[in-house]
Amino acid sequence: MPPLPKEVSVACEKRKGPAVFATVAKDGAPNAIWVGCVEKYDEERLIVADNYFHKTRENILGGSRGSLLWITDDGSAYQVKGPIEYTKEGPMYDRVKECFDASLPRVAAAVIHVEEVYSGAEKLL
Repeated sequence: MPPLPKEVSVACEKRKGPAVFATVAKDGAPNAIWVGCVEKYDEERLIVADNYFHKTRENILGGSRGSLLWITDDGSAYQVKGPIEYTKEGPMYDRVKECFDASLPRVAAAVIHVEEVYSGAEKLL
């Protein structure tokens, strides 16, 4: 997978407020949730902490791809899309445990492997 464009990598660090994380059920029903625990793992993967997933977890385990949408502190919108890896062990899960508030459940790491990137309607990757 190609790396995130530099603009998007920087924008991820400047995310303002929660992001919207969308998945799809096997029957095609969409699901979108607000997520606050989001972090860039590297230039090809973003981590979303599973703190209170239910339908989202079911969708991921059912093979759903995902979309993560956020705005930056200057009001720019970014969206990444790709397959999702769900893990309860290893370095990506360790990052969830290290980076996010211990008062949250931190059940697992949902890792989006970035394949498409948009800034507003403009496709960047």
